[in-house]
Amino acid sequence: MPVASRWHRGGTPKHNLHFRNEVQQSRSILLELLIYLIFLIILCILTFGTVNPHMYYLNKLMSSVFLDTSVPGEERTSFKSICSIPDFWKFMKGPLLEGLYWDSWYSNSQLYNSKNSSRIYSENILLGVPRVRQLKVRNNTCKVYSSLQFLMRECYAKYTSKNEDMSDFGLQVETEWKYSTPTVNAPWHWGFVGVYRNGGYIFTLSKSKSETKDKFINLQKNDWITRGTRVVFIDFTLYNANVNLFCIIRLVAEFPATGGILTSWQIYSVKFLKYVSNYDYFIAVCEIAFFIFFIIFIIQEGIKMIKFKFAYFKSIGNWLELLLLVLYFFTIFFNLYSKIQISLILEQLLKHTEQYSDFYLLTYWLIFYNNILAITVFFAWIKIFKFISFNNTMSQLSSTLSCCIKDIVGFTIMFFIILLAYAKLGFLLFGSQVDDFSTLRNSIFTQFRIILGDFNFAAIQQASPILGPIYFITFILFIFLVLLNMFLAIIIFTYSEVQDDYSIGRRSSFKLCKPIKKICNNILEKLKLKKPQEGEDDKSKKNKDLAEEARKKGFDENEIQSAEQMKKWKERLEKKYYSAEIQDDYQPVTQQEFKDLFLYTVELEKELHYISLKLNRMMRKISALSY
Repeated sequence: MPVASRWHRGGTPKHNLHFRNEVQQSRSILLELLIYLIFLIILCILTFGTVNPHMYYLNKLMSSVFLDTSVPGEERTSFKSICSIPDFWKFMKGPLLEGLYWDSWYSNSQLYNSKNSSRIYSENILLGVPRVRQLKVRNNTCKVYSSLQFLMRECYAKYTSKNEDMSDFGLQVETEWKYSTPTVNAPWHWGFVGVYRNGGYIFTLSKSKSETKDKFINLQKNDWITRGTRVVFIDFTLYNANVNLFCIIRLVAEFPATGGILTSWQIYSVKFLKYVSNYDYFIAVCEIAFFIFFIIFIIQEGIKMIKFKFAYFKSIGNWLELLLLVLYFFTIFFNLYSKIQISLILEQLLKHTEQYSDFYLLTYWLIFYNNILAITVFFAWIKIFKFISFNNTMSQLSSTLSCCIKDIVGFTIMFFIILLAYAKLGFLLFGSQVDDFSTLRNSIFTQFRIILGDFNFAAIQQASPILGPIYFITFILFIFLVLLNMFLAIIIFTYSEVQDDYSIGRRSSFKLCKPIKKICNNILEKLKLKKPQEGEDDKSKKNKDLAEEARKKGFDENEIQSAEQMKKWKERLEKKYYSAEIQDDYQPVTQQEFKDLFLYTVELEKELHYISLKLNRMMRKISALSY
């Protein structure tokens, strides 16, 4: 029979070859997953090695000292609450002065024998001396309307590098009255109402508390802060040897063109001295291992590019690999750069204890390195989807996202068009009244906050009693009731289609679980921890014995082959449709399965016809014997 001949060809059966290929593929995937997990553990160790739980507590402590402390009896003299120039000088002569200079224990006993160096809360050493600098703008940098010039002739615009005043002023005898040119490599500071460069009118504080107080009194008396002042920076650095952390503090007071003062601050706790404890040397070993893995990954991706050429760039997973390689490179580069800069600059800064120690540039690069490392860890974890996508459920999720990506892109364009339209509308309607809409950037982020349920409807209604509620209600209708439901409909519809495709076998996926389970069972059987299962060789031997016994009983070869084929079909179909695991689960029939069922039905019809003929023959013989 032609059908039976397909089941009795020589060589290794196809299902055995398929299983061996699956086992080999699963082993290679498991090995790749194991290697990547080791790399991911190393990367996480490096990441958490740069972050110390003490950083938060040190920042919080410095915040309470310099931001929340007020002059006794005056609640509006903390740094956060400064709103005028007199309040600023009260803070300088009060909380700032008291916070910087600690020279005795609570019992007034001497804390230490050092070179007149302050220790805040007895544990944090003030490195060098603090520095204060201001930036100013020139007069007549803006124009007064002609009809109002009789009221005011002076005009000081907002701060820009073109409007900056670089001329000496005041007493013109000390550095605080003379302009200092900015350094080339110093980063600019992004404030509330301007972007400020380095340089300006600078002076450093003394190590003596009384001298510093006299300095502040003299500056206030001679009007060091003028109408052209646009920003004042207060910079200083602390070191805590107990936790090996440097704390870089910058207090910023901006003087906008509208008047008043806007305060902000930056407090960074960083670890400049990398290799001190045994754990630090373990981190160094992990850094070397990370570099080795980086070289291995470059070689792997290079081999793939040579093998697949331009087809390599058609896969999103390959683009993720390239992105990770770029992030790994920047991580290594900035790590080496920060180490070199710290080794070159730190020693020089620590030698000159009577001068200001400018650690801000080092801090800037170290924070940038930490940000790159954080992004790298994020995408490294995302890469795990490449391995768990061999699971059927995870494969369906990834297929859903890949199938609906075009619809999502179209939806995103429409969503942001409406979002930007409402953001501009909110900025124009409420920008002068509500802080959440004071700038276009704030207005855009406010839209997202409204989507998440964080909004101040009372402020919107107060700013515009008629247009405010209309704006809010229409935004909720469009975003919540229309756009978000459209987005969910896209995802749900695509997911249902993908589920149907998987259920009828249109999407073939390599299942990693079965080969892994088979490998584990083989290991347990070899260790005699599990009873061996009947293998394919045992089944084939058993089938041969049954065939020999059938031949002895007089059955011909066609009948034996037909019976073997029927038995295999029966076992396969029973496993597919009568398994205890899926007997209550509906599964559509594929075209190949329908063909097998049809052939199985034809063979059953042949067998029934053959049995019917034999029964008729036996009945005729019995009737003949009865006569």
